[in-house]
Amino acid sequence: MLDTVWLRTFLAVAETGGFSRAARALELGQPTVSQHIRKLESVVGRSLLTRDSHTVELTGDGEAMVGFARGILGSQQQALDYFAGPEPSGRVRLGVSEDLVTGWLTDIAQRFQRKYPRIDLDLTAGLSAPLHDRLARGELDMALIKQPDGEPSGRVLWRDELVWVGRPDTEIVPGDPVPLVVYPEPSITRARALSALQQGQRSWRISCNADRLNGLSMAVRAGLGVAVFARSVIPDGLVPLDYGLPELEPIEFVLSGRDPVHGTPMSALVDMIAEAGRPEVAGSH
Repeated sequence: MLDTVWLRTFLAVAETGGFSRAARALELGQPTVSQHIRKLESVVGRSLLTRDSHTVELTGDGEAMVGFARGILGSQQQALDYFAGPEPSGRVRLGVSEDLVTGWLTDIAQRFQRKYPRIDLDLTAGLSAPLHDRLARGELDMALIKQPDGEPSGRVLWRDELVWVGRPDTEIVPGDPVPLVVYPEPSITRARALSALQQGQRSWRISCNADRLNGLSMAVRAGLGVAVFARSVIPDGLVPLDYGLPELEPIEFVLSGRDPVHGTPMSALVDMIAEAGRPEVAGSH
């Protein structure tokens, strides 16, 4: 183990050219300086300095040790400066419902980065039910998700209407199975859609499965079928439909996770998400 005290003493000797001058610079006794050098040479098993009654010179190994010592001490100082800085550092692991990975989330992430530039944000987008499970396993610090069915899971941020969505020119022939574009199981909106159709005694077919928002939106824009979205997060180019389709139960978006300590970056992120409120409904301004 290379003791940083020995390394600092060694550099002082190398830079001042003598044990006495190094002792004065470090405010140490000369015997202490000599002891540090002996211990350092003993650890590396090499002679680092040549001495006579008048001069001290570096050996070849001593020249190499100067570079190593400066690097080790420099890294140590960088670490101390990093953790002693006024800005906190660390990592926040945030899970977000696939439907919310929009400009709304971008604005929040930008605000957070400006306030905490040294906090790393691990962002996981996905379906709400799997994110809820990952949170329960401790793989996420918090999750912004749709409320799992029948299970209060966090702080309710807003309540939203679920609507059937399609292209503006979508037509559904009465009596034909409703073509559905859905997320794979487990999906809360998929379950709500199928439940509503069953209760309304409407037949359906799964015309497309898509595990990401972009794929699901693309499939609906391509005319492959209709989908279910919260009204506040309907993708661009798609519109709510009213073709006698059964009414859907509303949905709640919640922020789940352990309660953050007040004044911490995680607490600030929670406040930013809560203050942002419900995403603005397209076409409302």
